[in-house]
Amino acid sequence: MKKLIVGNWKMFTTTAEAELLVERVDKKMLPTHGSEVVFCPPATALETLKNKLADLKHKHSFSLGIQNIYDQDEGPFTGEISAAQVKDVVQYAIVGHSERRRLFHERDTDIAKKVAACLRHDIIPILCVGETLTEREAKHSKRVVIDQLTADLGYMTAQELERIVIAYEPVWAIGTGNFARPEEVTEMITVIREHIEEHYGEIHGGSVRVLYGGSVEPDNARMYLKIAGCDGLLVGGASINYIKFAEIINTSHS
Repeated sequence: MKKLIVGNWKMFTTTAEAELLVERVDKKMLPTHGSEVVFCPPATALETLKNKLADLKHKHSFSLGIQNIYDQDEGPFTGEISAAQVKDVVQYAIVGHSERRRLFHERDTDIAKKVAACLRHDIIPILCVGETLTEREAKHSKRVVIDQLTADLGYMTAQELERIVIAYEPVWAIGTGNFARPEEVTEMITVIREHIEEHYGEIHGGSVRVLYGGSVEPDNARMYLKIAGCDGLLVGGASINYIKFAEIINTSHS
């Protein structure tokens, strides 16, 4: 299975800058990188990048993702974007990112509905789970992640697990430069897979795609990609630096 490298651009880049960023990443990528790359730009750039990625499809396995979606298909929800509205544009949607949980007070009940909305419209949700520094220091990391998984996957079936990606992103490591040690990531990936296996069956525990996210840089990307059970990376700040992001992508071939 190809490694999955996801770039979350957050609220950075204009449409013109987003297009240029993709062009520059493309030129820096090795033909042997061997991964699927998902660009998650601001929603304003989605249509432009859809056309840009179509032009590059013969060269690379590129996909497009949205950073957030609303759980309803339509209605009087000013400023929101539904899965129904972008299902012909994107293949992935980031759901439950720690910034959405922390800054916009999204609850697990909200996130579960978003996961269901994605699946309803054939969009692959990238479900983010992870603990804060306070929770880790109190030795509650496993319980926090298990509770998030239990709630966030509450509306889906075992068969739908084939269409979901789980990203372990410890909140204390995001944007801080204080990245998680390999043994910490290994432990939490094991927790995630064991939880899936216990509730959905052994075959699903091994087959669900699990990523790591949190201060991923070219210097540590290979370390994470070598972890057993780690199927790829969710990259934040480094993904808007075309040199860094291409280098991270290129590490996936070795």
